[in-house]
Amino acid sequence: MSNTEAPRKKRSMKAKSATVTGIKQISPELIRLSFDCPDIIGADLAFTDHYIKILFVPEGADYSWPFDLAEISETKPRDQHPVRRTYTFRTVDTVAGTFDVDFVAHGSDGLAGPWAQQAKVGDTIAFVGPGGAWKPESDYEHFVLAGDEAAAPAIFAGLENLPDGTTATAYIEISSSEARFDAPTSDNIEVVWVPRDGATHGTLLIDALRNSGYPSKKTSWFIHGVAEMVKETRKFLFVEGDVEKEDASISGYWRLGMTEDQWQASKMEFNAENEAEEQALAKAK
Repeated sequence: MSNTEAPRKKRSMKAKSATVTGIKQISPELIRLSFDCPDIIGADLAFTDHYIKILFVPEGADYSWPFDLAEISETKPRDQHPVRRTYTFRTVDTVAGTFDVDFVAHGSDGLAGPWAQQAKVGDTIAFVGPGGAWKPESDYEHFVLAGDEAAAPAIFAGLENLPDGTTATAYIEISSSEARFDAPTSDNIEVVWVPRDGATHGTLLIDALRNSGYPSKKTSWFIHGVAEMVKETRKFLFVEGDVEKEDASISGYWRLGMTEDQWQASKMEFNAENEAEEQALAKAK
């Protein structure tokens, strides 16, 4: 079963490392980096939304990798702590100790994207994790998965691990029709591309979900992406529709106008406001 904000397994503060072994431009705005990581050999990774938090040493800091996170937290001022950026595995092999991560790159915007654009084979990253909380369960007949480029790796991993006899529809928001990239294909899978073409992130994606309605089969929902889209999708599922919260994994990966640090600091309050608004709307129905 899944829920709206599934609890995350606590992870050790000890950072792991991985080395870049391959670089591939998979769309005009997506770069796939392949990594070798002996630290994950033998790890129990049962979910399809496993993610890591890549650690970037702040500019001007007086340390470099390898470092001890606990020691830095105790001895360094906050502005010298590693900056964390969350990325979902596109693929992971815990026997070989390898994984792929897709990075959205918009020129010089952001932190991880520009790094990925300049990455070379042999470069090393530090990270904490993996974490994870969701996978397609066999007690459902159908799956609806939706999100933007940031959510696509988890969505595609879910599509590649559907239980036998189930079907799925995936809605993937991209910047334009030219920005499509390879997606899983199968007779039981439908992938719907939703080009923004200049529209605000998430607006056309929620329109696509509303226009598609509610499947007649017992359905599990996996909805992740920009927070504003998630807020409207929660209304569509839990207020306008009769979807049970235990049948949905839904949360914001990021928010317009915020860095990841700002979003993570405000996410709990944002979620609480959504819950209160949904309860008020439900009472008014």
